[in-house]
Amino acid sequence: MVEYTNIILDKENRVATIRLNRPDALNALSPELMTELSVALTDVAADESIKALVVRGEGRAFCAGADLAYFQTTLANTALLPPYLAQINEILGQIEKLPFPAIAVVHGFALAGGLELMMACDMTIVAKDARLGDQHVNFGLVPGGGSTQRLPRRVGLQRAMELLTTGRWISGSEGVEWGLALRSVPADNLDEELESLLNPLRIKSRAGLALIKEVTLRGMGLPLDDGVAMESFAFAKFLTTSPHPAEGIKAFLEKRQPEF
Repeated sequence: MVEYTNIILDKENRVATIRLNRPDALNALSPELMTELSVALTDVAADESIKALVVRGEGRAFCAGADLAYFQTTLANTALLPPYLAQINEILGQIEKLPFPAIAVVHGFALAGGLELMMACDMTIVAKDARLGDQHVNFGLVPGGGSTQRLPRRVGLQRAMELLTTGRWISGSEGVEWGLALRSVPADNLDEELESLLNPLRIKSRAGLALIKEVTLRGMGLPLDDGVAMESFAFAKFLTTSPHPAEGIKAFLEKRQPEF
């Protein structure tokens, strides 16, 4: 069994939870944390019992971004920078390619790399008083983990440009208004709200969840006609190769819950 120190991995009732565990550093993304995160993501992706992933942070924040203390070392040794950027983008890609939904639960701060991590998840539940922002520009930096690409896709060009070029933070409540998060609740109610989202996922077909996620994300980059054609092909293939559609239809006719 892998021993984690920079993250905490739990699996319970068909849900995997990864907690970033560098609270003294506001869960900044050090190379060590990201290595552990990648190992954990590989683990949960391969676990056929898992129907959803939850990503959250220990302590006062979800994630304040990249580890700027480590970044200082890259100024003296620039050879360290490309592997670091490759590592963070590989991890965000791992989350997007998981065969089930990934849900970020955000309190405190989700800034810069923390915002990029949040946006790689499929859905976000955020505390009303959380603070969300890119803020790279505040420190003479530019995004390296996908903010310039994911943010406009989430909130539109103008709102994305405001956050990217001014470094402004917005509240969790504003994040929902902008389409950056799904729901905002008081911080004390995050667990309850999360459970209301997880409960329906636990009983779904994992194969169905995987295909819905894959087709949806791939279709975002396609013309509508091509996306619809891809969906139709995926539907027909799933219907003829997976036992789950037959079980679902049978359960419906028998007025019972399907067993996946």
